[in-house]
Amino acid sequence: MHYGYIGLGNLGGHIAMSLIRKGYKVTVYDLDPMLAERHVKAGATLAASPKDLAAQVDHVFTCLPSPTVSEKVLVQILDGLKPGGTWIENSTNGRDEMKRLAAMAEAKGIRVLEAPVTGGVHLAARGEITVLVGGEKDLFELHTPALQSIGNKIFHMGPIGSAAVIKVITNMLAFIHLVADAEALMLAKRGGLDLGQAWAAITASSGTSFVHETEGQLILNGSYDIAFTMDLALKDLGFAMNFGKEFGVPLDLASLTNQTFMKGKAAYGGTAQSTQIAQLLEDLLHTDLRAEGFPARLE
Repeated sequence: MHYGYIGLGNLGGHIAMSLIRKGYKVTVYDLDPMLAERHVKAGATLAASPKDLAAQVDHVFTCLPSPTVSEKVLVQILDGLKPGGTWIENSTNGRDEMKRLAAMAEAKGIRVLEAPVTGGVHLAARGEITVLVGGEKDLFELHTPALQSIGNKIFHMGPIGSAAVIKVITNMLAFIHLVADAEALMLAKRGGLDLGQAWAAITASSGTSFVHETEGQLILNGSYDIAFTMDLALKDLGFAMNFGKEFGVPLDLASLTNQTFMKGKAAYGGTAQSTQIAQLLEDLLHTDLRAEGFPARLE
């Protein structure tokens, strides 16, 4: 199968490379053509526009920053993709937005899989990210080999919209854990502990988390470079808060975390790294959380 990939940013660029490495014929497009240089060197074809890409391929992946952008790109894809093709959306969208966009595509004879990813940019680079899939079972099975080339844990959650719900839940937990980890590390520092040893002890304890083991290292390094912004965190927390209202679930911790990220955006800007949420405590207490031996980026 010939796949197209639109959106070659922090996540999408790695996912597209995984498809290329696994031997798929791939055509790529991004508003910034420089982002496509490594893909073209690896054997991909560069398209001139989303419509041009869609006209060349059988199926199209996208990884884009917002539902608004996804819709704009989808309109162009639908002008070029042949009926029977598939739109596979790696972006994180709200459930209702995903259903609406899927209906637009299906009205033009294009089938849809939502396939948001989770686990971090470093796992996407290794082709080991987790993929959460919503859509019809036969379509999921058709594209399972391609999905397995971009991730090592693939979950079919149910119909369109199901993956959006679980992705928002996982991100909500990650942001709660991130705020909690910053508080834990600050307790260790102000308590006079060696932060490197404290990080290792937490990692080996019942209090550990994926966020502590990964993003905690970037806090201790001081780079905070997780390749995920405050704005994106607030987008996902907003989805979670809306689900809480819809499903009648009080989200006390998520609400507090949302407010904390609002403070983070106010302090450092929406394009600041989400991991910089720890810097709020550092600045407030005039105490840094640096420790030697931790990486600036996760590999």
